Amino acid sequence: MTFNALRPVASKVLDPIAKVLADAGISPNAISMLSLLFAVFSGFLFYYSDFDPLLVLVAGLLVAFNSFLDAMDGLMARYLNIASARGDFLDHVIDRYSDVFIICGIFFGGYVDWQIGVAAIVGVLLTSYLGTQAQALQLGRYYGGIIGRADRLVLIMLSSVVYFVYSGTIYGFSALGWMIIVIGAGSHITAFQRIAHIWKQLG
Repeated sequence: MTFNALRPVASKVLDPIAKVLADAGISPNAISMLSLLFAVFSGFLFYYSDFDPLLVLVAGLLVAFNSFLDAMDGLMARYLNIASARGDFLDHVIDRYSDVFIICGIFFGGYVDWQIGVAAIVGVLLTSYLGTQAQALQLGRYYGGIIGRADRLVLIMLSSVVYFVYSGTIYGFSALGWMIIVIGAGSHITAFQRIAHIWKQLG
């Protein structure tokens, strides 16, 4: 979606940082694992925040670190000329675990009914699966649709800030609750968009 289209712009900003980290001898895989660690801590903070706006804000900050490092590992690998299928595989696995920890931490923490949370995480995983399935079918990695991973992370970060400012509810849901609803609905729409695209390409 929108934020995925900004990758070239983001790369210009992040490339110098990636080069510094790579030149310091840090491996892209280590950065990938560190991004997962931030996601795990974020998920636990959301879960144990007990509706504390400050803890929610810190959890959102950890999501920002996860997002930053997720972008960094690929840039480092390309700079070092060591990009590989194994590294790409590890990156996708870590991204899916990160999604699960972050989103499940929010709805298990009580910010939205678990039924809505389950629908959201299923939509997220289906969307990601379809993107890689296109690649497996030799159609190239497909990032199309209204909500991709970058969009989800931005929504989580923004809703964490909004919750910190205003932790009340609107029509029964807080900012975090509405965010999960938007991500859930958007992810299922995105899944159908990707299904239609892949089906058309296979015709």
